[in-house]
Amino acid sequence: MGLPPSVITLFALLIGLCFGSFLNVVITRLPVMLMRGWRSEARASLELPEESSPRFNLATPGSMCPRCEQPIAWHDNLPLVGWLKRRGKCAHCQTTISAQYPLVELMGGLLAVVVVMLHGATLSAAFIYGACLTLLALAVIDFRTYLLPDILTLPLLWAGLVYQLLFQPLLLSGAVMGAIAGYLVLWSFYWLFKLVTGKEGMGYGDFKLLAALGAWLGWGMLPLLLILSAGVGAIVGLVAQALSPRLRGQPLPFGPFLALAGWVCLLVGNELIALYTSLLY
Repeated sequence: MGLPPSVITLFALLIGLCFGSFLNVVITRLPVMLMRGWRSEARASLELPEESSPRFNLATPGSMCPRCEQPIAWHDNLPLVGWLKRRGKCAHCQTTISAQYPLVELMGGLLAVVVVMLHGATLSAAFIYGACLTLLALAVIDFRTYLLPDILTLPLLWAGLVYQLLFQPLLLSGAVMGAIAGYLVLWSFYWLFKLVTGKEGMGYGDFKLLAALGAWLGWGMLPLLLILSAGVGAIVGLVAQALSPRLRGQPLPFGPFLALAGWVCLLVGNELIALYTSLLY
């Protein structure tokens, strides 16, 4: 006799909140780790002495306030609960803690619930949830730093191909074509935009992210993905510039909109296409 759906949903929510909490560590520390690595490589190329700095990775040091650097107690580090208990402030210096932390934790929990509701508590659902978490991390990192790290986009691409091989082997060729087409579409747009305007419209990370989504979704889903991401991006850009004129002419990261469209297509893309087809015919 299996567990009641309500228990499975609650369990998925709690596990998702914990994954969201870890995702905050990745979002905050990975760009710093990459910058340190690039700086170290540059110093080595210039034959400069290595910089001495404290160990810094996803595990060390422990969670601390970004301002006073006081360690965060375990009970203040509980997903959502800790932030709400302290009303979004550090227990020591009362510095406001970014709302990013509870929002990412909440998204991790909600995504887990949605995936389990749509796909059940299965191995394929775990793959899809992993893809959704990776997209969440990439969206926030790109929004904060204009970076889409290869260390996240490339494993996402390979995971998409492995997913197709394990669970939908008949669609594997379409996934390979989707990865190729996804990269080439934005690569072509990049060079066309650069030839016409002399400016770079996006970064290479966007090409790799769309290639990864093509591997997960197949080439047939790419038009819907591009329409959703470009459409939402254009609307957000116009609204942002209307509300804040100082943003006019400022670059807008495309990764968050690709990630949002990726979630939609991963979770309900086939249903949207079926609905669109039924309305046409």
